Amino acid sequence: MRREERSCYDDIIHLPRPVSSKHPRMPLWDRAAQFAPFAALSGHDEAIRETARRTESFVELDEGQREKLDRRLRMLLAGLEENPPRETEIKVTYFRPDAMKDGGAYVSVTGVVRKVDGYRRQILFADGTTLSMENIVSIEGELFKDTDG
Repeated sequence: MRREERSCYDDIIHLPRPVSSKHPRMPLWDRAAQFAPFAALSGHDEAIRETARRTESFVELDEGQREKLDRRLRMLLAGLEENPPRETEIKVTYFRPDAMKDGGAYVSVTGVVRKVDGYRRQILFADGTTLSMENIVSIEGELFKDTDG
């Protein structure tokens, strides 16, 4: 810029910034919030994540698998009815339905069995975990190692 040219702001460029006596100064956090991104569709990101989340479908057991599972449940019940009862640790794999959409996930739980409730069709573990027998797909453990299935 040449010396003879003058900016239209030359008369105020070096003055102190004006401070209002009526309005308190805005906190820095609130000032920054003015420039934060705006989500026009609230919940849209969560809906996209939920749609992208994968679930598995429940695979119905065939007759042979159901017989094997039933046999192992009877062995487990017999082991618990012994005097003294056998402290039996097992690994149960079951299908947990998803609360939000069709399908679910296969989950495994390992623990010591406290009781098999045939009336309610539940397996109760010593740690308080309760599983419904309806969605069990396999039971593993030392109790079953000498069986053929």
